[in-house]
Parts: sequence; C-alpha cells; structure tokens
Amino acid sequence: MKALEVEKLTKIYGDHLKAVDDVSFSVDSGDFFALLGPNGAGKSTMIGIITHLIVKTAGTVSIFGHDIDENPGLAKQYIGVAPQEFNFNIFEKVFNVLIYQAGYYGIARTAAKQKAEKLLRQLDLWDKRNVIVKELSGGMKRKLMIARALIHNPKLLILDEPTSGVDVETRREMWVFLSELNKSGTTIILTTHYLEEAETLCQKIVIINQGKIVENTTLKNLLAKLKKEIFLIDLKHPVDTIELPNQFKFTKLDDRTISFEVSKDQNLASVFEYLNKNNIHILSLRNKSNRLEEFFIELTSKK
Repeated sequence: MKALEVEKLTKIYGDHLKAVDDVSFSVDSGDFFALLGPNGAGKSTMIGIITHLIVKTAGTVSIFGHDIDENPGLAKQYIGVAPQEFNFNIFEKVFNVLIYQAGYYGIARTAAKQKAEKLLRQLDLWDKRNVIVKELSGGMKRKLMIARALIHNPKLLILDEPTSGVDVETRREMWVFLSELNKSGTTIILTTHYLEEAETLCQKIVIINQGKIVENTTLKNLLAKLKKEIFLIDLKHPVDTIELPNQFKFTKLDDRTISFEVSKDQNLASVFEYLNKNNIHILSLRNKSNRLEEFFIELTSKK
C-alpha cells in the first residue's frame, strides 16, 4: 500500500508565484524517503499541504488511501509531524508535553504515560521528564519534537530538518533511533540539508527545485549517475615534491594531503598502484564531500 500519494499537486501564492508546480510522487509503506531541495524549493509548502495546514491550489493527496480533503480527520490520524521550528510550550514539563499531545488523539492517560515513558527512555530524555522545556538543550528539544510526533503511534512520520543545529553525537544517536523505528514498520519522510543524513538513512529520494521535481528515484540509481568523485588521500609520510599523473587530476593540498578526481570510467586501483610504485604510502582515503551532495549541487544549480 502507498503511505502517501501526491498527484499533480500545485500551490500558487498570489497571481503568479508557484511554490509547488504540478508535483506527483508516491511513498510506499515502510519507506525511509528523502524529500530534498534548496531553501525556497517548495518542500515546506508540500509538507504543509500534506499535513492539512496549507490549502492547495490543485491536485490530490492521499494518506494510506484516505484523501486529505474527503477524510481529513482520518488522514491526520496516520501522520506524526516534527516540524522544523519548535512549537511547544517552553514553560511546560517535558513529560506533560507528551501527555497533553496524547490527549488530542483521545489516548487514555494510563496508556499515554506508558507510551511517553517508553519514548523518553528510547530518546535518552527520561531523566529530563520533570524539567521544563525551556531548560533543554537544542538537541534535547529536537528529540522531544520527535517523541511528541510519535505519541499516537503514527504509521507515517514526517521529519522537517530533525537534526538541525544538533551536535554530531546527538545526530548519530537520532539516526540509530530513526533507523530502528523504520525497521519496525514506520514510514518516514525526511527533509534535511545534511545530505550525509539522507544518504545514510534513506532508500528513495525526490529532489525538488523551484517547485518542480528534478529527480525521483532510489538512492542507488541516483548515485550511479555520478560522473566523477573527488577523493582525499592522507599520506603516511610528508612529501616535499611529487609528480602526479594528469589523468586523475591530482592536486597536492599540503605535504601530507592529496586530492584527486576519478571519473566513472576510471579504475581507482590504478591510483594506488601508481602511488605504491613511487613509494608514496597511504594512511587513509576519504571522499572530499558527500556523494549525494555533489549530485544535489549539480541538479539544483541548473536554471
């Protein structure tokens, strides 16, 4: 079953501004799905329409087979949303934020307490349950947003920049939690500017630019379209001078670091063979940037 079906979705502001322009895509039940695009691409507008916060101009949206216009109440029950901006009462206790949210969905208080405790423990917030939200760190607030979105056991979780502004350790913890949540059957739609996040977590990707879809495919197929990759080599020993073959576009960044470019039809092994023959020993090898980031920049920079 499709968790989400979007057909010919359009949103026009005023007389001319098309924030979303005839967009169609679907998300299968159980997907971990990335909705990517630069600022102003139309992502937040689409999320607003899907969650029934913004009135669309044209098109249809269905959540697990329920049209959001014909059955808005039923469609909303399937969705949990963690928006980009914090929108809870900062003077409320953490535990109560979840209990009150559960009440909106008619969940009995006893069941709500049990679910709230489970979520707070999973997200390492249980020790903060009696702290007011204002006193939480930014990362803890992000976790609380996710916990609140999950309190009614939604089948579809929509995350809008869920790790924005959090430290690396917290981000990695959230990745593990979300991966396990997805494996347990929850469909997740993710928007993020951390493209490493999308590459790590998601199987399918839609990239939107200027209100239109420019890619709609699997992560595997998208990365297969990369024409080149840029790698960095950290050398075991410093080198003062080095002659580098032109075919790999080598660049010496400093006496211990070299960058080089490999096109799709070139063999990476020949790079190592050349360096080994010249007694240049490699300490480590890494991508200069996230692979998806390279492709994203190429797509969204097109006019």
